[in-house]
Amino acid sequence: MSQTPPPTNNPNILGTLVSLLGILAVFLYFTGWIYRWAYFSFFQLEITTLDLPLESFFIIPFQVFLGSFWAFGKTVLAAVVTVFLIQVTIGLLEPPRRQFVGNLNRLQSRLIRFTQKLHRSGIVRKIRSFADLFPQPLRYEIVIVVWILIVLFWLARWQGITDARQDAINDTSSLPVITLVTPKDQLALGRKPNDLLTNPPLKDFHIIGDSGLLENLRRQETTDTTINPPRVWRLLIERNGWIYLFKTLPPNPAPDERPYVLVIRESDGGDQLLILSPETSKPASK
Repeated sequence: MSQTPPPTNNPNILGTLVSLLGILAVFLYFTGWIYRWAYFSFFQLEITTLDLPLESFFIIPFQVFLGSFWAFGKTVLAAVVTVFLIQVTIGLLEPPRRQFVGNLNRLQSRLIRFTQKLHRSGIVRKIRSFADLFPQPLRYEIVIVVWILIVLFWLARWQGITDARQDAINDTSSLPVITLVTPKDQLALGRKPNDLLTNPPLKDFHIIGDSGLLENLRRQETTDTTINPPRVWRLLIERNGWIYLFKTLPPNPAPDERPYVLVIRESDGGDQLLILSPETSKPASK
């Protein structure tokens, strides 16, 4: 008679791997969403109106973590800070230690002394009383997840704003230069290719809002690299039948300066022409 083999204590490797991949996917999506939210908020656009593909939120975090040597350095620093914050928080949730345990290194000893001082404050006592409502393993997992999300939020937000500002400045932008050709009288803004100096009439258009913005842009519709600073129009994104254009910022703009953004509906008849280029055109040689 065969005997049933005794149960083993080996963990379910596949189940653990699936759980880790699920947690990693959540962190990647969260990072990608915060990055894109910060990036497009710089251009005064709401991310929920762009209907971006889901997979892009899982890819963009690699730009946050590994996009450059400086980004990788920030990632390493953020990981170190996260571990430190987790250790400090868990130390606050534990009962205060009355004596040190042997074989502690200098960093651990300082950390314990620091947490002992914090244990005496009333706020920490209230936090510890609230944490006692949860089982100890769950308590520690909540601390780890919360601190990771906080650090990922600030890391992705900082990188998103940095990249948006870089793309908004003409000298550092990696976004394509654009030329949009539309039928006559379709847009209130624009110039005739054979007469760039005349303002087209606006008798058939109406306006709501700041008329000064329209008047300012009517004199700046075309790219001009002969002036200082140069005026260049670039494509921010094209999504769901809408084209988002912006006029680049000059070098060293003010911290709160933002570019003008035009949101143009693509023609249903397909009679618009969109020309993209990595750089502005050069004067024709004679």
